[in-house]
Amino acid sequence: MPSERSEKTELSERAEKQSPDSAKDAEESANGSAIAKRPSDGSRAALAIAAALLLACAGLVGYGMLNTEDKPKAKPVPTAEVVYEVTGDGPADISYLSRSESGEATVVKAAELPWRKTVEVPLGQEPIVSIVLGEKGGKAQCTLAIRGNHVQLATASGTFGRANCSGGELPTGTD
Repeated sequence: MPSERSEKTELSERAEKQSPDSAKDAEESANGSAIAKRPSDGSRAALAIAAALLLACAGLVGYGMLNTEDKPKAKPVPTAEVVYEVTGDGPADISYLSRSESGEATVVKAAELPWRKTVEVPLGQEPIVSIVLGEKGGKAQCTLAIRGNHVQLATASGTFGRANCSGGELPTGTD
C-alpha cells in the first residue's frame, strides 16, 4: 500500500501535466483544504454581458419614461374678443369671464370707475360682467361688446346695487 506522501506527489505530478492551475487544485484536494474555485474567464465574460444587457434595458426604459416630445399637445381653444366696460360714480366690485376653459370668473375688488377690459373668451362660453356697488351706493353702468358689436347695457344704483351684462353663449362661427 503506497504511503500518503507518495499519493500526494503522484496526484500533483499528474495535475501539473494537465495545467498549472489543475495541479494546485489537485494538491489542495489531496490536503483536504480545497478553497472555493475562482470563476473561470468564461463565467466572467457571461457576467459582463448580462450586466451590459441589464444596463441597456434600464437605459431604454428610462428614456421612454422621460421622452415627452411625442405626446400630443392640447389644441388651442378658439376665442372671441370681448370688451367689458363699467362707467359711473365711485368704486365697484366687478367680476367678468376671461380666457378660461373652466369658465371661472375674474374679480376686481373696489375698481375705480371708469373701468374697461378687453379679453378673449372661449367660444361656447357665455361672456358676462357683473357689478356690485358698495355701501355708499351710487350709480354705474356695464356694457358688453363681442367682436366690436355692443350686445347689452345694464344699470346698477343705490346701496349695494347690482347689474349684469351678458352676451349669451358665444357662437362658434366667425360672423
